Amino acid sequence: MSQEAPAPGGAPEPPPSGDVLEALARWRREGRGAALATVLRTWGSSPRQPGSQLATNDLREFVGSVSGGCVEGAVIEEAGEVIASGAARTLEFGVSDEDAWAVGLACGGRVAIYVEKVTGGDLVERLLADRAQGRAAVVATRLADGVRWLLHPLDAVDEGASAELRESARRAVLSDASGLVEAPEGELFLRVYNPPLRMVLVGAVHISQILAPMAALAGFDVTVVDPRGAFASDARFPGVRLLRGWPGEVLPTLTLDHRTAVVTLSHDPKLDDPALEAALGSEAFYVGALGSRRTHGRRVQRLRERGFADDRIARIHAPVGLDIGAVSPAEIAVSVLAEVVEGLRAPRSAEPVVS
Repeated sequence: MSQEAPAPGGAPEPPPSGDVLEALARWRREGRGAALATVLRTWGSSPRQPGSQLATNDLREFVGSVSGGCVEGAVIEEAGEVIASGAARTLEFGVSDEDAWAVGLACGGRVAIYVEKVTGGDLVERLLADRAQGRAAVVATRLADGVRWLLHPLDAVDEGASAELRESARRAVLSDASGLVEAPEGELFLRVYNPPLRMVLVGAVHISQILAPMAALAGFDVTVVDPRGAFASDARFPGVRLLRGWPGEVLPTLTLDHRTAVVTLSHDPKLDDPALEAALGSEAFYVGALGSRRTHGRRVQRLRERGFADDRIARIHAPVGLDIGAVSPAEIAVSVLAEVVEGLRAPRSAEPVVS
């Protein structure tokens, strides 16, 4: 069991909010007092989900968000008292709470937020190391006393927690959902720290040029795969990871896991078909392919001839993207990203696809 005084980690926040983990690590190096606020639960209309976090220091600098702006000011004030006293507290804001009206949460929503002082930094550093290694982690916090367990539920290791807690953590990672659970250890909040979502785009085409930055803004690590140097150039894809190789050789090396989407956009069977074969044999949560229904019909026939069963081929979203009447490359990019997010967030089994 990894048992520590309240020395919480944090969650990466997309720009421009900043990165909670890195902010906590930086403030520790600077010798600043710090606190972490975590959304435990919400009722009704609330702009942030359980697990959303805000870190703040003794200068009232802050990173992250727990309400989208409604209660941040009040939380930062409470956090200042927590930093001074060291005593964690749970805050609740709602329409019946006078303070909530003062900070603008008057839309019918309620939120419970756990605020605790950050002491030390070992857990933060370990979470940063897990992120760098692409390793999923869960921090289980017992709310009664702040005792923590750092778990890696997708690894076959015994980390001193009960079987019930390990299973709850595993399901939390697979569903990418933080929340409260009951376990033999007590009432615990499970904060999931998954590796970044990934999107692999096959074909360095015009749609990819637009979709890549859009997907990055939505929180995906984007990789573009195309053997054609004239297409896969830094000038056409500034700041995007480019792999200039044949998709059939490159994709099997990328570990296409349950947090990966694969989209083929080249419209060239020499590039798209090998990529789809690799994706269909993986755990990728989304597989999409550009092309008309007639084009996809020919694609299906080729995959059948390659030995793929119809239920496996049915995983392919084709024509790719939600049917919103998209015409231009930018509109198609919007439809693709929307369908990928739908595939990620739509209710589904917590078990990954297996080959």
